[in-house]
Amino acid sequence: MMCKSDQPTISITRTDTELATAACQDPTRRALILTALAAGTCLASSGSSIAEEELPGSNERPQKADVLVFSEGQRAGEVIKPEDLKAGGPPVRAWPKDPKTSVVRKGSRLNEVLVVKLDPAELDEETRSRAAGGVVAYSIICVHTGCPITAWVKAASGDKDVFKCVCHNSEYDPRQSAQVVFGPAPRRLPSLPLVADDGPLTVAGTFVGKVGAQQAR
Repeated sequence: MMCKSDQPTISITRTDTELATAACQDPTRRALILTALAAGTCLASSGSSIAEEELPGSNERPQKADVLVFSEGQRAGEVIKPEDLKAGGPPVRAWPKDPKTSVVRKGSRLNEVLVVKLDPAELDEETRSRAAGGVVAYSIICVHTGCPITAWVKAASGDKDVFKCVCHNSEYDPRQSAQVVFGPAPRRLPSLPLVADDGPLTVAGTFVGKVGAQQAR
């Protein structure tokens, strides 16, 4: 049952008939009921989103054999292959995904990584041992105060592009295991070993180093 009103129309089910009747008789009560129905829809939608990020395994750190997927943009959720990356950067943001369960491990912000394709000849020996060709991956969380790293810029002390945290200007060189080259960060970014084998970028082992900072949640 519906009543004539200049309020936005909201569909109701037969089980809501008595409420609708009362609403038409009392404009104030009508407004309250419409608000309640809208709030219920919002909560249901929010609940679905929360449930998705609380799937078993979504909070777990990257595991060996996980694949990497884009975490933003038009291709969010798609598996990343080396050919999807532009040589020399910029880096892309990625989540690990369990290929067996299809669970994307985005339940914790500490699981997100920066992935960048570099010239293998520019990588030091340690970095090259964890790279898939020239592709390397590092935690996106700055180890200084836990801000996400959002910039790819020329180093303050050189002419090569590096990761930069704009919160306090810490810079990390991904060619040298993300060692700190400028700013207050106390240590390098944790790296995530990768392999490719003519397929998607695949995690070869757990993070090397402590992820996040003391203040990170």
